Amino acid sequence: MPDKMDIPATALSLIEWIRSQVAGAGAKGVVYGLSGGLDSALVGALCQRAFSESSLAVIMPCHSLDQDMDDARLVADALGLQTRVVVLDHVYDVLRELLDPGGAGLSGEKMQLTLANMKPRLRMIVLYYYASIYNYLVVGGSNKSEITVGYFTKHGDGGSDMIPLGNLVKSQVREMAYYLKVPEKIITKPPSAGLWENQTDEEEMGFSYTMLDRYLLGGDVPDAIRERIEGMRRGSEHKRRTPPIPDF
Repeated sequence: MPDKMDIPATALSLIEWIRSQVAGAGAKGVVYGLSGGLDSALVGALCQRAFSESSLAVIMPCHSLDQDMDDARLVADALGLQTRVVVLDHVYDVLRELLDPGGAGLSGEKMQLTLANMKPRLRMIVLYYYASIYNYLVVGGSNKSEITVGYFTKHGDGGSDMIPLGNLVKSQVREMAYYLKVPEKIITKPPSAGLWENQTDEEEMGFSYTMLDRYLLGGDVPDAIRERIEGMRRGSEHKRRTPPIPDF
């Protein structure tokens, strides 16, 4: 997809594509997580236009920052989204204690990431609960930039029935969000998966979305960044394919 796109035409195409996916599955609408971040806000804007009466945004705080909740509500109010709030703090705490009684093994960077990935996987369970109840499809919020380097949780935010932003790099997501009237505060805030306090996507990845988008759109990037991007892409290949099955 080119760097410069026809944003109004692409937005309309995505709205119609969402409708066609739902119709093809014999479903009645869509459900998605609303985090207060840019990608989920754009998903909300598209889904609301595709299914104004059968589109559900689920806000799922899990030991989240109050600011994230405030931002999610800001998006919902600005776009007129139907919402439901499911607080997962207690569920997370019970599961964490069940898996590691007394917290004996809860230390180190590896454990921090393991625990952080529990949150989107719990949210996936909630979304599929509502999808089953209402005969909706689950809409994922990952964009092409994130998908390319595996910056999503397998069977968490990576678990969905469709990914409408999957061919848009982050800069294109931002441009479309402006067009669809997502609040500017959400568009300009530092991208974060909200996995822990002060966590940001770019710090964790080790490069900026600007550099990643430039790479994906065929531009020049420093060799060190190209090598890191390509290494992350290779290392996350298992996230982008269905589980392998023996060929015998």
